[in-house]
Amino acid sequence: MTGLLIVILLGATAFFILRTVRVVSEFERLVILALGRYAGVRGPGITYVMPWESATKVDLRERFLEIPRQTAITKDNAPISIDFLVYYRVVDPRRAVLQVDNVVSASLNIATTTLRAVIGDITLDDVLAKREEINDKLRVKLDEITERWGLKITSVEIREIEPPRDVQDAMNRQMTAERTRRAMVTQASGERESAVMVAEGQKQAEILKAEGEKQAEILKAEGERQAQLLRAQGFAMALRAIYEQARSIDANTMALQYMEALKALGASDSTKFVLPLELTSLAQQVLNTMANNSAAVPPESAPSLSEASRVASK
Repeated sequence: MTGLLIVILLGATAFFILRTVRVVSEFERLVILALGRYAGVRGPGITYVMPWESATKVDLRERFLEIPRQTAITKDNAPISIDFLVYYRVVDPRRAVLQVDNVVSASLNIATTTLRAVIGDITLDDVLAKREEINDKLRVKLDEITERWGLKITSVEIREIEPPRDVQDAMNRQMTAERTRRAMVTQASGERESAVMVAEGQKQAEILKAEGEKQAEILKAEGERQAQLLRAQGFAMALRAIYEQARSIDANTMALQYMEALKALGASDSTKFVLPLELTSLAQQVLNTMANNSAAVPPESAPSLSEASRVASK
């Protein structure tokens, strides 16, 4: 009998321990009610729940609520279909248990109502163009409402917006026209760049051609200058040679050459020459030299300047 009692006591103790001892994870909390009254929040770790207490486990991790596709009317009376996600987490386990019966269901309903209210204040064009702004408005409004339930709305993400069929057709036509316009702009831009490149190439070709002609003219002028310089140098050398040769001729030879020149000048009957004063003076000096140096020729035979003039005038 004693042994049976011990077994019963051990079994009752084991059942009591298993019934009262709980292991609470780091991301969980237990909201305790003792005889129907709030008794506190327990966890994480090993905790106990007495038989007269009830415990509700609350998950503190961030979770998301998928809102099914909803139909809303915009400010300009355009019906649209929207589905979105709501990310939230429990920040106050006590409120999440005591202030609302089912926090998930309540959040779903309030999200649907809030969506219709926000979309009703925005035109269709803004709904399609300002998705991020709508996300922020939904998040702020939902956070204000669910705060009393111990929830924190961390983010709202609209997944898809489906406008009416006629609006979709108009949008498709607009997108087609926009793509056509962009293609035409791209083509025109390409043609313009091509024309600019061709003109630039022609410009560079003309510049190179002009530069080549300039260099050719410079080289030609330089060649002519060098040729003239060489001709001048040759002429100077010839004059120097003539001068050196003339220095070696005596007065008689020079007078003879002078007379030969006068004779050649006077050979034509129709030619009349006027001798400058310097030349007649030179001729007179030559004749005087010949008169002084030639003993074989009598003075009366030496040609005078007047006779030389007469000879030249014939």
